[in-house]
Amino acid sequence: MPDEDFLKNPLSLFDVRGKTAIITGATGAFGALAARVLAGAGCNLVLSAGGTESLKKIATECEELGAKVEAVNMRPTSAAVCDKIVETAVKRFGGVDILVCASGINKVQKIVDQAPEAFSEVMDVNVTQSWLIARAAGKQMLAQGRGGKVILMSSARGLLGHPAGYTAYCSSKSAIDGMTKALGCEWGDTGITVNAIGPTVFRSPLTAWMYEDNERSTAVRKGFLSRVPKGRLGEPSDLAGPLLFLASKASDFYTGHVLYADGGYTAG
Repeated sequence: MPDEDFLKNPLSLFDVRGKTAIITGATGAFGALAARVLAGAGCNLVLSAGGTESLKKIATECEELGAKVEAVNMRPTSAAVCDKIVETAVKRFGGVDILVCASGINKVQKIVDQAPEAFSEVMDVNVTQSWLIARAAGKQMLAQGRGGKVILMSSARGLLGHPAGYTAYCSSKSAIDGMTKALGCEWGDTGITVNAIGPTVFRSPLTAWMYEDNERSTAVRKGFLSRVPKGRLGEPSDLAGPLLFLASKASDFYTGHVLYADGGYTAG
């Protein structure tokens, strides 16, 4: 007989109060959103990022939302650094339950003009650093023996190409999709789920120009929206729901998936 106790309180499936989450890239558009969402949902947070002032700002915002926060002024650039980030979570909060890998960059340039070093940098930040922090957090989750949630950052560009110089970015996000599937299988019987969120354009400091009411923005937006069944660009709130779902018990039977938050962009 299946366990149907959750029917008495279905919202309990999304309860993450008291869980400890590590967020890398915590000062970026998605990382900062993830920090605020999980802070408001009652998580303890370890926020990892470069940039002292911006990290301090998001940490303060999360504390004002009621979260206990440990800010770590480090990027997940090596196995040793990633171990330190995880150790911080263990020392302050007793373990790790959720990992959100939100670090990422893009360098837009046609392949014939792009230096190999630029391609390598995108792959390092987007792929290698995600692998390193997933490895470190996964070790801890396995040792704890109570499962966990790993959330990687993909993109619609992991599935679709782009004509404007995205070979490095598209390649990196396709690699994240492969990593999501492989780790989902590798950790399938451990209670650790591994999934990714794949957004298309959503409002952030980098994309703010696309939301503006001027001739250039309107033309670009119109062309883009011709491919979006929902007929609009994304808002931060469109990523909050998928994040909370993948961080909570509600997604316990989901692993190895890329959840596209794209208004149907990848469906057409």
